[in-house]
Amino acid sequence: MTIKETCKDLRPYEKFHNMGVEKLSNEELLAIIIRCGNRNEDSVTLAKKILSLRTEESSLLNIYQRSMEELKSIPGVGEVKAMQIKCVGELSRRIAKTSHAKRPVFSSPKTIANYFMEDFRHLSRERFLAVYVDTAMQYISEYEVSLGTVDRTIASPREIMMEGLRANAVHVILLHNHPSGKAKPSSEDIRLTKAVQKAGELIGITLVDHIIIADRDFYSFAEHE
Repeated sequence: MTIKETCKDLRPYEKFHNMGVEKLSNEELLAIIIRCGNRNEDSVTLAKKILSLRTEESSLLNIYQRSMEELKSIPGVGEVKAMQIKCVGELSRRIAKTSHAKRPVFSSPKTIANYFMEDFRHLSRERFLAVYVDTAMQYISEYEVSLGTVDRTIASPREIMMEGLRANAVHVILLHNHPSGKAKPSSEDIRLTKAVQKAGELIGITLVDHIIIADRDFYSFAEHE
């Protein structure tokens, strides 16, 4: 009997050896990580269920977006498998960010969005971040202003500027995400941007941009001035 006939869980391994890792599907890559299926399903079938959990079609975003409890609700996914899946998601996020310089230079809205995209686009709650830079637009530090509910967060211009003074920043960049997946600014986003800009003018910290991040998309206030 061939490997395919004796153990379906070994099929992704066989494909890996014969064709290379780049030829594996998302389901096959995940199947190798979780190693085995359950009593009734092979690892690839189980991987497909994980990637399509609560979605109409298979999506790698499930690795980020599903909680431990949601993953463990799938028969055959216990504590260890759920931890493995979440670790893969976190590793991919860190790899994406490590590819940038340790102190990046934010020369354009695109460089800003690319640097923070993996931190923001998978979040189910709205996160608001202030990023402080020097005269050369080089990263100094960042400050999490707030972490809100599904569609609302609270940001204080005063807090943002106080942290900027502590960091000896020359400029500040605002970032937040829209869990809805649409990067278009709301009336509250516009109001807050103007308020932070005015507060910065009073103490000498310039608001360079306000970036709204959605899934694979972003909106830059600076680009739309």
